[in-house]
Amino acid sequence: MADTDTKPEAEAEAAEADSATETETVEAPAAEESNVDKAAATLASLMPGAAKPEEEVVPLEPQIDGQGRAYATGKRKDAVARVWIKPGNGKVVVNGRDVEVYFARPTSRMVINQPFEVANRKDQYDVICTVKGGGLSGQAGAVRHGISKALLSYEPDLRPVLKQGGFLTRDPRVVERKKYGRAKARRSFQFSKR
Repeated sequence: MADTDTKPEAEAEAAEADSATETETVEAPAAEESNVDKAAATLASLMPGAAKPEEEVVPLEPQIDGQGRAYATGKRKDAVARVWIKPGNGKVVVNGRDVEVYFARPTSRMVINQPFEVANRKDQYDVICTVKGGGLSGQAGAVRHGISKALLSYEPDLRPVLKQGGFLTRDPRVVERKKYGRAKARRSFQFSKR
């Protein structure tokens, strides 16, 4: 008889243990879901292109100094140009000289005017710039880069047009360094058979 008494008690304990595990398994997915939601929210906030619902998009304001000018620095190869633009009739002065005198080649002048033509702002801004380093071609590219960035500072709405034309990107191509055991960067010394 003692065996029969212990059997129902053991079954009762087993039933309690099963019910306890069932309640634990029922609660566990709810806890996992909340962790998954938290992880998803954290990942969404860390993603670089994710739009955050609580932040509003604030339009960029023009960056203009006290004299009504926008300033930018342009670079190309070894040339560095400091550029100021202000509303005017399209006069361009480079290192104190007129652009036709400083850049005698028509190609260089065309390069400098490209940002204005793409943005439909030809003859609407005066440009004053100082440029140092490099040759005339690199200096023309540096002035173009500076004009593009200054236009963006003056009129932030022009960014898509200038970006699509590739005027805001600094051209990374520079002279390749000379290597030892070679005459120049890639040129080998003259080969002598004897």
